Amino acid sequence: MCKYINKLVKEYNKEDLEILISTMDRNSLDFLIPMFPFSHFSKFSILIINQTQEDNILTSEFPNVRVINSFEKGLSKSRNLAIQNTIKEICIIADDDVIYFPNFENDIITTFNRLENAEIITFNHHRIGLDKPRNSSQIVYEHTKKSIWNVVSIEIAFKIDVIKAKKIYYDEHFGLGSFFETAEEFLFLKMALDLNIKTYFSPLVIVSHPLLCSGDYQGEDKLVYARSALFCKLWGDMVYLWLIKYLFFIVRNNYIKWNECNAKFRIGLSGINKYKELENLK
Repeated sequence: MCKYINKLVKEYNKEDLEILISTMDRNSLDFLIPMFPFSHFSKFSILIINQTQEDNILTSEFPNVRVINSFEKGLSKSRNLAIQNTIKEICIIADDDVIYFPNFENDIITTFNRLENAEIITFNHHRIGLDKPRNSSQIVYEHTKKSIWNVVSIEIAFKIDVIKAKKIYYDEHFGLGSFFETAEEFLFLKMALDLNIKTYFSPLVIVSHPLLCSGDYQGEDKLVYARSALFCKLWGDMVYLWLIKYLFFIVRNNYIKWNECNAKFRIGLSGINKYKELENLK
């Protein structure tokens, strides 16, 4: 009986994987070339969401490379459109400036086959210019609502049937190009955990990414604004206490000076008020 049950478990292969790439204002596929330095990009199943203008359309002559030109803005909208239109069973989220490692697709598929109950797996990535992977863990572990704070979108792979069935999506108020330019991947994974989706970390490094990213500037106005909105979403009116503590944190760590606190506090309040305004419009 056990042997019969095991045979019913889906065994994935490389043909079941699709790479979901978000980009903007492209009119050529040449940007894909450095993403896959070890092989031609047409050998992989790729779905590109190109947010653009009507006079700047991207097309593909390769059967494995599909393109959707979107006339909306916002990274989370791009991610959601890709999720809605993927045609494969396993998906990996991608940006247009990453570089994949050789055999990355084998690593993804093999891990899903080994972790049979995993519905989302976050992999590891390497920041260009650093010696170590972003996550120093060497073991597989199941994610918690604490551990997902350290995940970035380009590490996320998932079984699409579960994502669609449970209606898991990126919050379109958050992410680059939206009102609050942060935390879209955290909110995506939090929604999954809230719905009891089995979510794991794998230490396998599958991709590299430029060192600088939007989350590295703790004291920037747009990040104070966005994080204040995020914690309003998470904590309600307790966000005001959080904002005071956050300001102390960024002062102590020399992201801002003491004389900037009043201005940053007002920026945080503005983010909170904007989030509440958007919620009232729902």
